[in-house]
Amino acid sequence: MKTAMNHNQENMAARAAPILFVVLWSTGFIGTKYVINNADPLTYLAIRMAIVVGLMAVIVAIARPKWPDRIGIAHSAVAGILVHGFYLGGTAIAIAHSIPAGLSALIPGLQPILTSTIANRWLGERVTPVQWAGLVLGLGGVVLILHNRPLTGEAGLGWLASVVALISITLGTLYQRRYCSRIDWRSGNLVQYVAVTIFFAAGAFLFEDREVHWTREFLLALAWLAVALSIGSIGLLYWLIRHAAATSVASLFYLVPAVTALMAYVLFGEKLDALAIAGIAMCAAAVFVVNRRL
Repeated sequence: MKTAMNHNQENMAARAAPILFVVLWSTGFIGTKYVINNADPLTYLAIRMAIVVGLMAVIVAIARPKWPDRIGIAHSAVAGILVHGFYLGGTAIAIAHSIPAGLSALIPGLQPILTSTIANRWLGERVTPVQWAGLVLGLGGVVLILHNRPLTGEAGLGWLASVVALISITLGTLYQRRYCSRIDWRSGNLVQYVAVTIFFAAGAFLFEDREVHWTREFLLALAWLAVALSIGSIGLLYWLIRHAAATSVASLFYLVPAVTALMAYVLFGEKLDALAIAGIAMCAAAVFVVNRRL
C-alpha cells in the first residue's frame, strides 16, 4: 500500500515539477525588471546570493547532507558560475541596458537548439528527427511570441550580455548533468552559491557604484527572487536534470517566453495579438513533441 502510494506521489511530483519550474523561472524576468530600478545589476545579485547562502546554510545545517569531495566542490563551483553567474549576470545587465524584460525571455527560448546540438555530442544522447522537428517548431513559436516586441536598447553591451547568458545556461545545465548529478543538491547548491556570491561581489566592486535604494518594491522583488527563484526554481531545475534527458529539460525553456509574455500582459498591460497566441500554442506543442516517448 505504502509503495503504491509513494509511487503515485512520485508520479504527481514528476508531472507537476516541469509546470511549476516554468512558472517560477518566468517570474525571474519580471522580478529582475523591478529590482534593476533600484540597484546596479551585479550589486543586486551579490545581495541576492548572500541571502541565498544564508538560507542554504540553514537547510544544510538541518539536513546534514553528504558533502562532495574536493573534485566535487570544484565541479559545483564551476556549475554555479555558469548557471548562476554568467546567466543571471548577463540577463540582469541586458535588462539594465534597456533590453525589454519580455525580449530577454527569448534567451532561454533559444537554449534547446544549442543544448540538443551539444548534448548529442557531449553526453551521447540521441536526438531523434521528430525531436529536432519539435525544437524547430518551438523556435518558430518563440519568434512569433516576440515578433512585435521592440528590438531597442543599448545594443552593444546589452545584446552581448544576452548572448553570454544563453551560452552559459546551456553549458551550465549540461555541466551540471555530467559532473554534479551525483552530488547532494543541498550541499552542492551551497557550494555553488558561495562561489557565485564571491563572483558577483567582485564584479560589483570592480565595475559598479554599489548604490542601492531600499524601497518596498526592491525588497519584495529581492525576497521573491532569492527564495522562489534561487531556492525553488533552481532546486527544481537540478531535480529535473537528474531525472530527465538534457534535451527534454531544455525544451521546457520554450515555454518561458510564453509565460513571461502572459505575465507581462497582466502586470504591464502588454497585449497579445493573434500571432503571439499562435506562438504560445507552438511552444506548447514543441515541448510535447520533444518530451514524448518514442
